[in-house]
Amino acid sequence: MADPAAVASCRKHLQGSKLEDYDVGVTLGTGSFGRVRFATHKEISNMPFAIKMLKKSEVIRLQQVEHIVNETNILCKIDHRLIVKLMSTFQDDLYLYMVLEYIVGGEFFTHLRTQARFDDQSARFYSAQIVLIFEYLHARDIIYRDLKPENLLLDKEGYIKITDFGFAKEVLFKTYTLCGTPEYIAPEVLLNKGHGKGVDWWTLGILNFEMLVGQPPFVDDDPMGIYQQILAGKVQYPRFLDRAARSLIKKLLVADLTKRYGCLKNGAADVKNNKWFRHQKWEDPISTRAEKAPVIPKISGANDTSNFDPYPDSTEPPPPPAQNDIDQFKAFEVSFNTDAAN
Repeated sequence: MADPAAVASCRKHLQGSKLEDYDVGVTLGTGSFGRVRFATHKEISNMPFAIKMLKKSEVIRLQQVEHIVNETNILCKIDHRLIVKLMSTFQDDLYLYMVLEYIVGGEFFTHLRTQARFDDQSARFYSAQIVLIFEYLHARDIIYRDLKPENLLLDKEGYIKITDFGFAKEVLFKTYTLCGTPEYIAPEVLLNKGHGKGVDWWTLGILNFEMLVGQPPFVDDDPMGIYQQILAGKVQYPRFLDRAARSLIKKLLVADLTKRYGCLKNGAADVKNNKWFRHQKWEDPISTRAEKAPVIPKISGANDTSNFDPYPDSTEPPPPPAQNDIDQFKAFEVSFNTDAAN
């Protein structure tokens, strides 16, 4: 859904909707707070959505109210071709609902595991899109903080759509919350000395390594073991890694923020001008889709869900009603700035 006018029209139509307005289908993914389900609106024909259903009782129990409210507030402010669009929010006594743009190609994680690892050209294709996403977000003082293959989707043409802004936050300078996936956490987060936009550039270095090697550079069965490796900062680079790719990863996986690429005075430009990206045409091929993606998902139509792993229906009893939630979730239901840049 790239047309801003169509997005604005759809959002207006969905304003004030409730679960009964949708035909809810298969589960696309699960998490700590609930599920993401495929759905179609009963009055908007042939328009698929993904509905994120969050249990209020769990959100409150795990003290994630602020993160959930941050997620919806940030998503309604931003509009970028490589970021999944939030279309509507609503709630009832048991759940919070986020109606999201449906991305038919499935999780990037699944495609990466199928390939085991990507060649240099393929990894660069995806990495360049992450650079543009971070450049866009950081210009608006938003840090993402949760880059990993599971939070990337592929659209029908094989281009990235980043999703799950649960850890995203508007930060002018520093924040102190410990969050993220163990393999991707930056050392400054572990040291609890405050972190900012630099954490995203660290995670790009981890993702580049994982795409090219087949696993992250810091791996252990115990998260504490991973954290010790991250703080030690020793990365073993396979010999088959392209020299320019290794150079960029090294410049991203630097504990010293005064030396980490993306954090210097030139910002994202240092990353974009690295030798690994020397043949990358930054805007045109990505905005026009002129470059063919390395992986083109097999789809039968806009409502195809075959690229997502099958999940059994939940056998859990309904969650208990959340107590005194009116004020806690007052800011969850958002209004949209339809004039946001595309």
